[in-house]
Formats: sequence, C-alpha cells, structure tokens
Amino acid sequence: MHHDTFLRSAFIVLPMLTIILVMPGLTACDSGDRPLIDVPDPDPPWQPDARQEAFLDQLQEDTFGFFRQTTDPETGLVPDRYPDPPFASIAAIGFGLSSWIIGAERGYVTREEAAEITRNTIRFFWEAPQGPEPAGNTGYMGFFYHFLEMDSGTRYRTNELSTVDTSLLLAGMLTSQQYFDRDDPVEQEIRALTDSIYARMDWQWVLSKSDPPLIGHGWYPERDFIPHDWTGYDESMILYLLALASPAYPVDPAAWDKYTETYIWDDYYGYEHVNGSPLFLHQYSHMFVDFRGIRDIYMRERGIDYFENSRRATLSQQQYAIDNPNGWTGYNEYVWGLTACDGPGYASFTDEEDGGEREYFAYRARGASTLHVVDDGTITPTATGGSVPFAPQPTIEALHHMYREFGDHIYGEYGFLDSFNLTYPRDAEMEENIWVNDQYLGIDQGPILIQIENYRTGLIWELMRENEHIRRGLRRAGFTGGWLDD
Repeated sequence: MHHDTFLRSAFIVLPMLTIILVMPGLTACDSGDRPLIDVPDPDPPWQPDARQEAFLDQLQEDTFGFFRQTTDPETGLVPDRYPDPPFASIAAIGFGLSSWIIGAERGYVTREEAAEITRNTIRFFWEAPQGPEPAGNTGYMGFFYHFLEMDSGTRYRTNELSTVDTSLLLAGMLTSQQYFDRDDPVEQEIRALTDSIYARMDWQWVLSKSDPPLIGHGWYPERDFIPHDWTGYDESMILYLLALASPAYPVDPAAWDKYTETYIWDDYYGYEHVNGSPLFLHQYSHMFVDFRGIRDIYMRERGIDYFENSRRATLSQQQYAIDNPNGWTGYNEYVWGLTACDGPGYASFTDEEDGGEREYFAYRARGASTLHVVDDGTITPTATGGSVPFAPQPTIEALHHMYREFGDHIYGEYGFLDSFNLTYPRDAEMEENIWVNDQYLGIDQGPILIQIENYRTGLIWELMRENEHIRRGLRRAGFTGGWLDD
C-alpha cells in the first residue's frame, strides 16, 4: 500500500472518512505561573519483572535488526517499509542514525561500525544534488524530499519536500554529532558535515506565506508551497526548536508563541492535556528532547510540562480502549494503541451482531482525543512502544501481553510488525481470526527502540541535553527550569 504523496501528519488536515468531532476545548491559558505539578511514582516505584526485562532486551535487539539489515551501508538510506521497500523515508533515516548509537552502546555493533555508516549517511546528504528541478534532486534550499528512490537517493515520484521529516532527519544527525566526539577522521567528519547541513537549511524560505512566522508543511516544485502551516500540538515541536536555533537562518522566537496559541487544551477520559489524536504526535519530538522539568510559558501557566502532557495523552488513549465505545474486538487495558499505520483497506461490512456498518481504512492517522476519533479496530504496537517512558507500567505490560498473546502472528525477525486487527472479517477457514499487516515500517521501529532506551538509560535524551543547538532552540522558545538551567 503506497503512501508516497502524504506526510504522516498530513492526514490531520486532509478529509477523513470517519471523524467524530467533539468539543473544541480551550485555547487560552489560565493566568498566572503555576508551580510544576509533581506526579509521584508508585510506592514503591514500578519496575519490570525479570521476564519483562528479558522481553525488552529481545525487543530492542530484534528491532535494531531492522536498521542493520535494511540500511544501505554506502548511503545510509532506510526503506520506508520492509520486506517491500518501495522508497526510502528520511524520517526513518533520522531514527536510524540514533538507533546506531543504541546499537553501539548495547554491543549489537562496534562503535567503529556505527561511526562509519553514520558518516556515510551524513556525507550522502551533504553531497546529494539540490535544486528546483522536479526530478533528479534529493532536496532544495537545504531541505529534503520526504521519500527518496532507494537506488539513487533522489526524489521518489512526485512527493513533497517535507519540513518536518527533514527536521526528524536533522535530529538524528545532531544526536550523532553529540555522540561521536572522538578525535579521529570519521567522527570529526560526522560533526563537521552535520554543522554544514544544518547551516544550509533556509528556514526563512519555508515560513508560512499567509501567517508568518509559522512554518509551512513543505513545497512541491510543480505546485509551489503546501498551503498548510504547522499548528496545533503535534510532532513539529522539534521543527520549531531547530528553526529557532538555526545558525544561519533562524526564525523569530514569536513563531513558538504563535504555534502554542493553536493548542487545544481539554479533558479526555479524565486527563486534562493539550490534545492530539495519533500518539506519534506526542512521541516524535520527545524521542530527542527530554522535556521533563523544563517548561515554556504555555506549560508554566498550566502547571505541568510536556512530558506529563504526553503521559496524560497515553493514559487517556488506554482508557479509550478500555471503554471501547465502538465495540471493537479485543480492546482492553493490554490491547490498545492508535497511531498512523496500515490497515486492512478501505471497505465496509455489516456487523453480524448488531447489523451496523463497520468501516475499515488503509494507511491512516488513527487516534483518539477530543479533536477527533479515527478508529477501525486496528492496533499498532509502536503506539504503545513509543510511549514507554511516559507510562512504563501500562505500556510495557501491553507490549508484553500482545507479544505473548499474538506473537506468532504479529512478531517476527525484526520485532513487531506494523499493525493488526482482531475485528476485520477473515475467511471462515482461517484458524485465527486476525488480520496482520506483514510489513515493518521504519517510522514504527525507531520510536520503539529509541523510547525504550530512553526509559531504560536516558541515552538519547542525555546526549541531546548537551547539544548546543537544542539548548539554544529551547531557550529561544522560552523554556526554563530543570536541566536547561544547569
């Protein structure tokens, strides 16, 4: 199922087949600077048991295998999906760069192996052709196309030059720049080329054409700029931080304030937070930035930080699954997780029990919040895996349960497959009534591996705490407190 013309988050602004609109919530902040709410750990703090720890060990190593097996060693290109790799995904490449660091630290590969493939990747993007022509280029004005041909690394078909996917790629490069700090030629080149790539990105060029200093989604050489800006709480937090910190083309700090003005704060299943439906919106920026204890103006007025916001978003989605208002088969406290993923395909069937029509989708940004619900019974393990640091007990228990209950179907050589659906009608002769997507997606694998590592050791967070660009971006966005003030 190809999705070459879509940003992962673009589904939020494009029409959806099934959207349940609810109360819009609040956008204005309460007045006053509230003290940070301390969310106490259980007493004693919850810890995975021995079986769960062994499972996490296995899950991380298997998931890393995806990047080790599928990454082109000469260019660093990572396929969007496997075993049917139609094109490379630059977001998956960014996740892969951080994954090589985890692999080196955990002994899956040597540091030298990780450094070499990292250097090759960053060198490829520095040397890749840039230009306004529709074909034959990897990017333009320092940014890169969302999807690239696996063989040449140039633009795949007619997909967009993506600002947010370029940001996720750059975040992986900055992580590598921080980790590979030795005085040898390979690691020196990693650091130097990362600086060169970052300095080349013209953030002024991608400012909104209708409402600056917001930043636009991207550009098509055939159609000019995409008429949508990054607004509302989503994965573009990392985009704005990098734009604010740009060493050559920084945007005005007012961009962050304008972005946060579009948040929707509301209660969903008993958890007040800035809402966003697919869980990847609450995960991608948090893979690279440790938001614990640091706050901007918006969160200071709310009395929480963005880490706590993601915890509430995670737990509210688990509560949605427990409530299961649409009666999907299998939903419970251990089987849950809605985010962008493949599905059974566009179809509708009459439910045998209640006679109603059930709709199913192909690739969609599934999710549940006060903004909208998009849910066809399709669960994706990366939704829970990417939230492990926010809510360790419910997410690890859910992952372990799904592995034990459905592992013969949904878990393979490289860990969890993309998605599964227990409601979708299957052939009556099938032994198991379970639809499973047989693909691994690079943008699934990265969050599982990286976020479990952040929970266990804080590796990627600790590296990025020391990165001068991330610190500068946070300060320009108005963040203070915690480790940022050290």
